[in-house]
Amino acid sequence: MVDYNADLLNHHDLTRSFFHLDRNDPTAGFGFDASRVFGHVFPATAGLSVTPSTSLSASLTNEESAGLYLRLVLGSHLAQHLRHQLEERKGYTSTVGISTNKLISKLVGNLNKPKGQTTLMPPYCSAGGEVESSVTKFIDGHDIGKLPGIGFKTAQKIRDHVLGRPAAFDAGLIYGDTKEVISVKEVRLRTDMSPALLEKLLSGPGAPKGIGGKIWDLMNGIDNSEVSKAKTIPHQISIEDSYLRLDVMEDVKRELLLLAGSLIRRMRLDLISNVDESDNADSRNEKMSARSGNHEASSCWVAHPRTLRLTTRPRLPLNPDGTRVRTFARISKSCNMPSIIFSKSHSVEYIAEKIVLEALIPLFRKLHPEHSGWNLSLVNICATNMSLVTADDKGGAGRDISRMFKRQEDVLAGWQIEDVDVAPDTNMELQQTENMANAVEESKAATNKPQDDHLDGSEDKNMAIQGSIFENGHHDDVWDTEADAPAQGEACKTCGAIVPDFAMTAHDRFHALPD
Repeated sequence: MVDYNADLLNHHDLTRSFFHLDRNDPTAGFGFDASRVFGHVFPATAGLSVTPSTSLSASLTNEESAGLYLRLVLGSHLAQHLRHQLEERKGYTSTVGISTNKLISKLVGNLNKPKGQTTLMPPYCSAGGEVESSVTKFIDGHDIGKLPGIGFKTAQKIRDHVLGRPAAFDAGLIYGDTKEVISVKEVRLRTDMSPALLEKLLSGPGAPKGIGGKIWDLMNGIDNSEVSKAKTIPHQISIEDSYLRLDVMEDVKRELLLLAGSLIRRMRLDLISNVDESDNADSRNEKMSARSGNHEASSCWVAHPRTLRLTTRPRLPLNPDGTRVRTFARISKSCNMPSIIFSKSHSVEYIAEKIVLEALIPLFRKLHPEHSGWNLSLVNICATNMSLVTADDKGGAGRDISRMFKRQEDVLAGWQIEDVDVAPDTNMELQQTENMANAVEESKAATNKPQDDHLDGSEDKNMAIQGSIFENGHHDDVWDTEADAPAQGEACKTCGAIVPDFAMTAHDRFHALPD
């Protein structure tokens, strides 16, 4: 779409440009000023203004940057249009970053929150040693752990390598964030840093192959991952919370009850689809009612998570000197998802209590068999292993048999026969009587007509077919009646009863018995 509109631009009148949203409809779109970028830019001094007397290529260092600048201008105005439409139609505000890949767009979008947009301006590549790349300048200022795709453990290993010792933690933070910031520039400019070193440093059990090269690319602003369509069904739904101290069973039960209630409400919001599947006020209100535990019967589950997982993060015991080693290791146990969680007739509170007593507490006791002595810093419950409900179409919308019966009358309306009393039509009855009389006369005439075999067609003759005549001349399509059937046996001379041949001897003995 951006390339299409770039070809249609009138460079002699950029201030009155029109962005086409549909190639087949020239009226679908919006007007914009293509002489400047919409919104904020990075670096702040890179906001160029192109006038009719100044070409794009003359405003930038080279032709490649001019083409990139034009695409960024169009992208910024498209982002502005989408943001305004989203806020006007749905009431949602948004923040947008405009660049050439997902990594940089995510980072640059964080600069002007909330409700703002930022474009990372060219040049994106350094021109020798004279002009610094905007990408390098932008990414170098970030902490290594702030780059999307670099998790906490990965960042901590890199920090430990750069510092030559374990990085210190901020003692006041529950999640164990570091108080020693190591920038991307410090890591990238180290003489020993390379993709091979990162691979050696970060590889291990569970680490993906080629992780060193991937992290190296991220530090240099390279991200080749494609923008994919968001999935309707999430892979998993999880709720967690962190604690300064959680070491009493009663407190654990209370927290599990709160987390389970939040999980059920989230599942009802994400995994239940309305019958009409329309995005109107009623459907939105119905989804919002799930927050209070009341869900209408006119909805169905789109997917069923088959596994319930409980995860905890226990703290290590205190050292003899009173200190404690920080750990981020989690332990977990799973079980089959209790079927009551899919009930829409029970309240959220009732279902949460049943799940805690029947599933989560047994899982917790498997994780922590000891009655006391443990201290948890985090608890997480997760619904995972999603299974799509049988769907009416490829989209995966759940099938509800009650919905089928409700729609049956509308679907079959054109084929229904109505039993309606109608007054008799005298003329029609006379016509039917006359037709019947004519049919009787024609039947009599056909019966009295002499048959002429040589004039009859093949369809008028009773042709014998193979296997239709027995040796005695009877036809197999004529059934013997009960009266015509021959007697099976012979009459007894004493009593006159018809007795089969094989039983006649026994019958004679019966008569020979003394009275």
